[in-house]
Amino acid sequence: MKIGIEGQRLYRKKKHGMDMVALELIKNLQLIDKKNEYIVFVKPDVDNSCIPDAPNFKIIELGGGPYPIWEQIALPKAAKREGCDILHCTSNTGPVWSKVPLITILHDIIYLEIISIFKKAGTWYQKLGNMYRRFVVPPVIRKSKRVSTVSNFEKERIKNFMGLGEKLVTIYNGVGEHFKKIENKQVLFAAKEKYKLPDHFLFFFGNTDPKKNTINVLKAFAEFNEKSLLKYKLVMLDYEESALNKILFEIGHPEIREDIQLTGYVVNTDLPAIINQCEVFLYPSLRESFGIPILEGMACGIPVITSNTSSMPEIAGDSALIVNPAKSEEITDAIFKILNNETLKKELTEKGIKRAKEFSWENMAKSYLNLYEEIYNELNSNKS
Repeated sequence: MKIGIEGQRLYRKKKHGMDMVALELIKNLQLIDKKNEYIVFVKPDVDNSCIPDAPNFKIIELGGGPYPIWEQIALPKAAKREGCDILHCTSNTGPVWSKVPLITILHDIIYLEIISIFKKAGTWYQKLGNMYRRFVVPPVIRKSKRVSTVSNFEKERIKNFMGLGEKLVTIYNGVGEHFKKIENKQVLFAAKEKYKLPDHFLFFFGNTDPKKNTINVLKAFAEFNEKSLLKYKLVMLDYEESALNKILFEIGHPEIREDIQLTGYVVNTDLPAIINQCEVFLYPSLRESFGIPILEGMACGIPVITSNTSSMPEIAGDSALIVNPAKSEEITDAIFKILNNETLKKELTEKGIKRAKEFSWENMAKSYLNLYEEIYNELNSNKS
């Protein structure tokens, strides 16, 4: 078999959730499959060494303009030219007119559930991206030989929303092996110095996407610090100063700015050393199709607070403290419960480490390899 993998954004410096899933898929396929050929299509950018070399993997840097043009014109032409038997599109969309059979990962359909361009929240880049997906995804999904998603919750959402049947499958994401308890004090100290981490802090894994629930997290933190005898800091990733100050002004708590540490963008390999040093890992998102950070926090031995909505209870199981993310007071109460109860903290830590081990990128890669073989055999049997 010759399998094409769409990895348009993999060479960009600031990688996010879907990029990391595609990168882990490639790395683990390299470990488990020495037989088939793979062509990875990427857009030229600065991080051109993130994909390891492997004899049966060929990387093609493919120009072609902005995202829609690259995906709809350059990618299907290149996949056809390279003789791919299957093209695996990893990031929610794909080429509408591909002549190569498609597998599409549909991480979520949040952009189909709301008309995002008319919402005040979120950047214009996010809104336009959502509108593009609203237009492209339905025909791509109809054309795909298989559609995978990342949780049973999302599978039911897609099934009910788009009427897909047997070609829709669930393949769970994993958690990187570098997310673990770190005993090396030098590694921890280096991260503390690099990102100016405070001594006692809560860690919030969010961004400007409205679904990350930043407003309620900041309300909860403000209430917590008002009541707490020991003052904590809040560490936030990759958040702009202006965006933060705007929210603090809107919720009436500009005074807590001095208690918030913005790290800027953090490379994935540095994350475990930051997580290991926090007291509580906050991930009370409004809507997730999976929620990889839940497992990353658990794997590092840190108690996690997450939401009772969408896929998060499915992924967290009984190994996190579950709250209603729309109620900031529940987030505040959960923080106090963990910090004031050593027995609960220890229980969540032990359960979390065990729970995270149930999800692996290797298992994900094996599932996709089985899917490739299944489709390849179907296509050949149809020819005969």
